[in-house]
Amino acid sequence: MVESNNEERAVKLAREAVELLDAGHKEAASRNLREALSLAPENSEVQAAFLKIRAEEQSGHPLLDLCRRYASEKNEEAGKEAARFLRADGFKAPEDVALESLKLILAEKADALSATQDEIISGLVRQNASVRQFFASQLQVSVTTFFDQIYVRGDGAAVCLDTVVLDPTLWPSEDVRSYCESELFQLFIAKLMESGHDLDGRSLKGITRLLAVDAEKLQHLVDDEGFDVIISSLDNRLPLDVRSQATLATAKYLEASKEVGQKRFSKLVTAKVTKARNEDLIVAFSAVAAVFPVVPTITATLFLAEGFLQSIEPLLDREVKSTKVEVALLELFNAACMDKACREAIRNSCTEWLTHILSNGTEKSSELAAVVLAKVKASETGDASESNGKVQEESNSVHELVDRFKGLMSGSKVARLHNPVEGLAYSSVKPDVKEQLAHDPAFLKGLFSVLVSHVEDSSLLYGGLMLISNLTRYLPNLSEEQKKMSELKAYADATKGAAQPNPLDDDEHVMARCNAVIDAGVMPLLVECGKTSLKSVHGLTSKILLSLSKNPKTRGKLAQQGAVKLLLNIVGPKNGSSSAPDLDETTHNASHALARVLISVNPSHVFPYSGFPQITSAIRPLVALLTPPETNAISVEQPRDLLPVFESLLALTNLASSPDVTAAESIVRQAWPVLEDLLLSNNTFIQRAACELVCNLMTCESGILKFADGSKRAGQRLHVLLALTDVEDVATRRAASGALAMLTEYDAAIAAVLERPRGVNLLLSLCQENNDDLVHRGVVCIRNLTCAASGDVGARARDAVRQNRGIDTLKGCLQRSSNPAILQAGVEALKPLVEQTAG
Repeated sequence: MVESNNEERAVKLAREAVELLDAGHKEAASRNLREALSLAPENSEVQAAFLKIRAEEQSGHPLLDLCRRYASEKNEEAGKEAARFLRADGFKAPEDVALESLKLILAEKADALSATQDEIISGLVRQNASVRQFFASQLQVSVTTFFDQIYVRGDGAAVCLDTVVLDPTLWPSEDVRSYCESELFQLFIAKLMESGHDLDGRSLKGITRLLAVDAEKLQHLVDDEGFDVIISSLDNRLPLDVRSQATLATAKYLEASKEVGQKRFSKLVTAKVTKARNEDLIVAFSAVAAVFPVVPTITATLFLAEGFLQSIEPLLDREVKSTKVEVALLELFNAACMDKACREAIRNSCTEWLTHILSNGTEKSSELAAVVLAKVKASETGDASESNGKVQEESNSVHELVDRFKGLMSGSKVARLHNPVEGLAYSSVKPDVKEQLAHDPAFLKGLFSVLVSHVEDSSLLYGGLMLISNLTRYLPNLSEEQKKMSELKAYADATKGAAQPNPLDDDEHVMARCNAVIDAGVMPLLVECGKTSLKSVHGLTSKILLSLSKNPKTRGKLAQQGAVKLLLNIVGPKNGSSSAPDLDETTHNASHALARVLISVNPSHVFPYSGFPQITSAIRPLVALLTPPETNAISVEQPRDLLPVFESLLALTNLASSPDVTAAESIVRQAWPVLEDLLLSNNTFIQRAACELVCNLMTCESGILKFADGSKRAGQRLHVLLALTDVEDVATRRAASGALAMLTEYDAAIAAVLERPRGVNLLLSLCQENNDDLVHRGVVCIRNLTCAASGDVGARARDAVRQNRGIDTLKGCLQRSSNPAILQAGVEALKPLVEQTAG
């Protein structure tokens, strides 16, 4: 009975020991096991636990044990577990364990292990300096030998070679590092020549990574043969990741090698075109098309070089041709259209062929031909010298292309959306196409739906947003001087038949298109765009919202659908930073759009008392719009556009009226210096808006203290307000007198009024106006002087009012007015004066 109990306890202890071991508690596991062995040394479960713990103790670390089992026993689960260890956050193996683990993997032939070895090697190099140092030491012994050992183990392992040679801390000298880097670079090129694309661009990744970091030092190692094999990797039939690597490698090489590389690129491409073999043509056209957006100057020069287009022209007349060559040529034309001169050359030489392909090509080639034609036609301007029939024909042609693109987008079998979206984006620069697209609700809803479902596809999203931006873009605001210059230019160009601004692009038509876009449901798309981190997408989103927010009637709808939060996300940090953001074009447009929306909405509806967005988060971008352009990134070459300043002031004024006093306090803290300058602006609208904002800021303590803390500077500020009660603009006078009506409740402000020779007289003048608002504010100010002030200040104030014929002014005011508010304030103001006189 005792033996049975001992054995049961031993088994229980053995099981606990295994659990403790798995949890990482080795010492506790060993104690349990020793007790279990003393109770039942022959028990099979106790023996199994003993063997497991002994193996663990011998290995010294779980990672080393896993790598040993993976390498020697070919245990795939152990290998995957080792890879998971290396991916785990916060895990880092001891340096000796990591190095020993690597050696266990490298001791086995690459083809004897699974692809998991690549992940283990990559993780070890990433985490452990000893492993990186080992790589460096092996490369110093023989770059070729170690390269051959590592390259075949996987993409990640091959990339580790780049990581090591680019880390100067691992090498005894820069000369040694540079030598190994050069050798490694040449081995990657040799491997690319040898293997072609069998390893999915592994060698290209190595070449690209080295050129991206050290192109200046390596570019001299690229000869015609080496560059030719890189160019061949731009073949449009290869996988996208291979072509992407080859594009970056080519761009970096051309950037570093300058004229030498440009000549080599032109020579190799021209030679392939001259041979006129299908394989060579596909590679040549693919190479130029891929590199065009990256180094447009170089590729445009090649495209326009004498003989290049001429050598292509025979291809356009072939009766029997390769569809693959046709697609490659169309992709070249599509890329070349980004350059105006190339676009013109295509128009002059290839329009007839493109039109033929449009009607008779394969599905893919006809789509590409349509995009190229759209780009060519988008840059055409209607010349008055052309016949009306010719212009009408061109217009019909463009509309046919638009209908084709719309059909492709709606077709359920069309997997390629990039071409129709790109074609529509280019076609939509034409005013009549804008009208055609904007007033097609079904098309707009379909477009927005497609873009929302493909928001992760940056190129498709950018094309779609560019299309929406074209539909909603207003013509730029011109200063008076710019308008005059434009009129003179239009007059001069009239004799030449130059095209005048299209009436379909006037504000009325653009506003109607913006309304149509909003009604079709663009905001959910824009909100999704705001979640991306792409600057280009944020740039177009901010432009679109700036246009959509121009119409006051639609601002409430935009706010309801998330425009304010979206715009705050675009302009930057939401941590309450008081520093103004750097105003690049994107943040400037977003801040301006934010200002427009906030002019027309109730702040308490947009900014709840809890949660984001908080009302103070909008202050910083709005204040940034007030800053003169010389202190931010906006160009100062053109006259300053004051519309953003004006609309920002209106938005801040609305925010200052919020019951949440933190808004007004934040505005005073962040905007006061520039606001003081704007009070003295020569522009009536800016001065008025600044004064109205100051008036609303009198609801907070810090705003009042700016005028009524008894300091000399506060007195000077109050004198400015007094002066503004005497300007020509009635609205400015109303705002200034409204601020004074609140400020004169304080003795310090009254004292400042008394210090100005005409101070009291200016307030009494308000009481004699024909405008009830001005009269009421003036009477309230006088009432404050006669009733609110105490002590010496009060006595002086009453004397000053009497001496400036205040009693007669107030009596006359009471006789003329029937406004109850004026009558009540007037009686209250008169009472102390009359009583003092009677006494």
